[in-house]
Amino acid sequence: MSRPARDDAQGDHAADPAPDTLLLPGFADVLDAAGRIAGVANRTPVLTSRTVDARTGATVFFKGENFQRAGAFKFRGAYNALSRLDDDARRRGVITFSSGNHAQATALAGRLLGVPSRS
Repeated sequence: MSRPARDDAQGDHAADPAPDTLLLPGFADVLDAAGRIAGVANRTPVLTSRTVDARTGATVFFKGENFQRAGAFKFRGAYNALSRLDDDARRRGVITFSSGNHAQATALAGRLLGVPSRS
């Protein structure tokens, strides 16, 4: 995903641009991410329940993300983000501010990719 260029002294270490200048991911970005996580992230099932359908009067679908690595969909995003780091950033590692499944997903992705991670 491309972002607007920054023309200041901070260079690559600058904070993200203001929210109104961020570019949203497009379909090509989704395809790129799918390619990066293919064979690493689990393909989780979509489940239904006759009981829930009967009680709601609708067909309800549940995405079984508890079957994902680290037990949450957050593994996909963590692995995708860490896999995009350049060599220098990989050596420096990453820090997450989470005590939950985001931290666990980032730690697992870091271990798989050789990126030091701390929570």
